[in-house]
Amino acid sequence: MSENLFIEKSLPKEEKYILLLPQIENLISAEDSLISNLANFTAAIKQTFDDVSWVGFYLLKENILHLGPFQGKIACTQIKIGSGVCGNSASKKETIIVPDVDKFPGHIACDSESKSEIVIPVIQNENLIGVLDLDSTNYNTFDEIDKKYLEEFCNILVKKLNFEKIRI
Repeated sequence: MSENLFIEKSLPKEEKYILLLPQIENLISAEDSLISNLANFTAAIKQTFDDVSWVGFYLLKENILHLGPFQGKIACTQIKIGSGVCGNSASKKETIIVPDVDKFPGHIACDSESKSEIVIPVIQNENLIGVLDLDSTNYNTFDEIDKKYLEEFCNILVKKLNFEKIRI
């Protein structure tokens, strides 16, 4: 497997997602460790989208989301279910798009420079595994295009990997 991405940075967002989709599909392999897969997954997203300042996983254990593989500044290590954007997404098992994090009640400011956020729940066999979290230092960065493709990327993860084997 080649560890190179082939995405032209000047393309519109949706075209980048379309080009990244088969590369994510090829990048994720059940033969590699779950942590390695999640780390490369986050790196691929961070490398492709200049507006993403932080991307990573929070993985569920005993009703707490624990920091997993990520790309970006240091981050909060634990988030309670129902707290902040990540905890709310996990609680509701639905994607949440936040155009302005300062207007989200109970937002957890792990990075004071973060201005917008999208969080996608990762669900396998109807069980919440955790969430995929993306931040931007710009307002209004994330939209329905991001939601569509990031949810599709997470579906690739749960189809190809066995999250039940992970130990946090």
